Amino acid sequence: MGSFPGHALPGSFFLFVGLWWGVKSTLWHLTRRNKNHGLTRLPSRAAQRRLEIIENSAIVFFSFVGILAEQFAANGPKLQLYDVSENQWKDMMNWQHSTMYMFFGLMGAVSLIVHTTAAAPLPLDRLMLCLAFFNEGFLFLYHLHGRTMLDITVHQLLLYVIFGQALIAFLEVFHRGNVILELLRSALTIVQGTWFWQIGFVLYPPRGPQWNLKDHSTVMFVVMCFSWHLMSALLFTGLIYGIVSCVVRARLKRTPPLEMGLLSKPGDRDLESEDEAF
Repeated sequence: MGSFPGHALPGSFFLFVGLWWGVKSTLWHLTRRNKNHGLTRLPSRAAQRRLEIIENSAIVFFSFVGILAEQFAANGPKLQLYDVSENQWKDMMNWQHSTMYMFFGLMGAVSLIVHTTAAAPLPLDRLMLCLAFFNEGFLFLYHLHGRTMLDITVHQLLLYVIFGQALIAFLEVFHRGNVILELLRSALTIVQGTWFWQIGFVLYPPRGPQWNLKDHSTVMFVVMCFSWHLMSALLFTGLIYGIVSCVVRARLKRTPPLEMGLLSKPGDRDLESEDEAF
């Protein structure tokens, strides 16, 4: 991660995931509200499970790719934790990043078990998501020793977002299906993605002049810039909700009257009874 591409890559991942969560949470919320209307035009419970499986499979895959990149890319530790010849730990930054990816991969694997079998309770996926975000923040908290003032500030601001995501995921363990919590998690994930990009531009600008990492006025600007990121993410999440709502209403209006009165199939009703807030 000690480069611009190293921050842009996870930033793009979190940005995409935040956007996807915003669309998915809105669609699932509207589907629950209209579950007795236009069932053939809205995602079924089986379709929702398939999307959960695809989503978590992608998380496991990209987490594995992230670990391989940290370990075997140029100057990586190549799974060597301790250098006996130099009598010191080897490439601790790469190992911390690998550990971060490992927790997200574990979260994805547990979520796959939750949504493909009956071996684990449903809220376990949100609990593992909470632990993955908490571990990410915990690692970053002890990642800043000996850095410049601006470097520390941009990473501390990121910590607020990460621990906020962990708190929201923990609340979702007990309040599953709460669309406000889901959209707020989506917005904070978008902020994490855009802020990773911002850190890359601040610390490793690909072109243009270098930032003054010790200037207090620069720190003040960065803090204000973080507020802009947060506001933009909240507004964009609201825009996502509005667009998806309009699309769903348009599809329901095109549903024939006869179809509007049909009940779901027995198999669908059995799936819906498993949990009211999938």
